[in-house]
Amino acid sequence: MRDYPIGSFLFWKVEDQAIGEFQFYEFLREYHERDSVHNPKANVTGEKSFTAILDGQQRFTSLYLGLKSSYTYKIPRARWDDPRAFPKRELYLNLLAESKESELKYDFQFLTDQEKDVRDEHTYWFKVGKILDFDPNDPNQIFSYLVDNGLSGKVFAGQCLFKLSKVIHSDPVINYFEEEQDLEKVLQIFVRINSGEPLTYSDMLLSIAAAQWQEKDARDEIYGLVDDLNNTRDGFAFDKDYVLKACLLLSETKDIAFKINNFNASNMRKIEQKWEKISTALQLSTSLAANYGFSYQTLTANYALIPIGYYLLLKEADSSFIQSAKFEADRKTIKKWLIIALLKRIFGGQPDNVLRPVRNIIRENHDTFPGEMIKAELKGTKTMKFGEEEIEELLSVKYGGRYTFLVLSLLYPNLDYRNQFHQDHIYPKSFFTSRRKLTSKSIPQENQDYYIDNYNYLANLQLLEGFPNQEKSDSDFKEWLNKTYKDRDAKSDFMRRNFIPTDMDLSFINFEGFIEAREKLIQQQLKQILID
Repeated sequence: MRDYPIGSFLFWKVEDQAIGEFQFYEFLREYHERDSVHNPKANVTGEKSFTAILDGQQRFTSLYLGLKSSYTYKIPRARWDDPRAFPKRELYLNLLAESKESELKYDFQFLTDQEKDVRDEHTYWFKVGKILDFDPNDPNQIFSYLVDNGLSGKVFAGQCLFKLSKVIHSDPVINYFEEEQDLEKVLQIFVRINSGEPLTYSDMLLSIAAAQWQEKDARDEIYGLVDDLNNTRDGFAFDKDYVLKACLLLSETKDIAFKINNFNASNMRKIEQKWEKISTALQLSTSLAANYGFSYQTLTANYALIPIGYYLLLKEADSSFIQSAKFEADRKTIKKWLIIALLKRIFGGQPDNVLRPVRNIIRENHDTFPGEMIKAELKGTKTMKFGEEEIEELLSVKYGGRYTFLVLSLLYPNLDYRNQFHQDHIYPKSFFTSRRKLTSKSIPQENQDYYIDNYNYLANLQLLEGFPNQEKSDSDFKEWLNKTYKDRDAKSDFMRRNFIPTDMDLSFINFEGFIEAREKLIQQQLKQILID
C-alpha cells in the first residue's frame, strides 16, 4: 500500500517425473492457532504440470489470509480447551484514520464480528477481501460504495479504497524468478537465496522421502521421532537432519551424503521397510546417552550417537541393553568411546568422513562395541588418540564449559548419572565473589589474583549427586569434609574418589597449594584413561 517492494519470489515449474518425486503442500485456507497451523498435503495425482512456490511461501500465505481467509488466535489467559477462547478474525482496513503506530500509515487489523461493527467519527472498518468484488475497470463501483456508506466526503476513505484496488488488481507488485526441471539446481538456488525462517536443503530432501514412502507418512514419522528423542530425560536437541543422516547410515545406503540421488525411490523404500528397527535403535542410543548423564547441554555433537545406534541395530538390542548387568561392560566401552569422540571433536567439519569408516568397522565387528578398533582406524585430523599436551589442555576446562562435563565423566565413571548430579565447586564459588570477601577470609592481597583466576577451573570442580551437593552448599570445604566424614575410612574413600590431595592443609588459605596438587592427581588419572 505504500509502494514498498515485497521482494522477489522463486517459482518452480513442476512437470512430469518431478511431480512424483516430492510431496507438495497447499497453502493454509484458514489459520487457527490451536486447530489449523500446518499446511495440508496437496493431491497432485493426475496433474501434468503446475507451479510450486519455493521462496515466498510466508508472504503468499499472509496475502491469502488477509484477502480470502481468517486469522484465529487465542485470547490471552483464556483456556485452550474453550472454543470461545478462539474468536474468528478477518482483516479490515480503517477508512477514516491513519494508524496510531508511528511507523505505519494504514490501519490494518484482524477483527472479530463484534469488533468490526464499532464505528465513530474516526473509525470505519472495511473488510479487505471485499476489494476483490470490485471491477478494477469500473471506478464507479468504488464511488457508489463510498456514497452508500456515508463516506463520499471523506478524502482519506477514497484514497484508501482506490489505492487498495490498485495494488491488488493492477500494480505489478509480484516479481518472480521461475526455474524449470533441474532438481539439484532448483534446491541449490532455493537454499542460497532464502532468508528469514529458511527451509533448508534437508527440508527438500525430506519432501522427497515423504513422496517415496508408500505405507507410512515420512514427514510425520520423522518429526515424531525427533520429538520423542528430544523428550528423553532432561532433553536433547536433535533435528530432522540427524534422523535423515541416521536413516541413510542405518539402512545400509552406500552413499550417506545429503544428495538428491541418495534419496531415490529404492533407498527410501529400504528406509521405510526398516523404519521400526531404525527408530528403536535411535531411541535406545538416546536413552543410553541419557543414562550416561548427557542432555542437550552436554552432548556436543549429535552425530556421535549414530554409530551407537547402528551398533544397537545390528545387535538387535532391546531395552534390556540399557539396564541389564549382562551388558555392563559393553555400556562402559561405549561410554568411554563416546566421551573421547566428543572431546576429540571427530564429528566436526565433515562428519561423513568419520561415519563411513566407523560403519564399516562396526558392520564387521559387532559382538561387542569395537571402540579400540575404531580408535586404531581413525588417523590424521580425526584421530581419537591423546598426547600428553592435549591432556594438560583438558585441565583448563571451566565450570559450565562446553566440554567440562565430558572430562568430569571420565574422572567419575561410577557415578549413577540416572540421579540428579551437579558440577560442584570444591571451595565454594561464593568465596571468590569479590576481593573484599577474600580479604575477610584472611587471603593476602598479593594472592587474590590467583584465587580469582583459578576457582572456576577443573581442579576446583567435582561431580556430586544432588542431595550431597545441597548439603555442602556454601560451606567451607575443610569444615564440611570433617563434619560429613567423621569416620576415617569413609573420609579417605571420599578423598580418593574425588582426587583430594592427602597429607596437606585443606584450609582456604592454602587454595593455591590445593589446586596445584589436585591438578597433578587429575592429570595422572587422565593419562591412565586416555593414553595407551
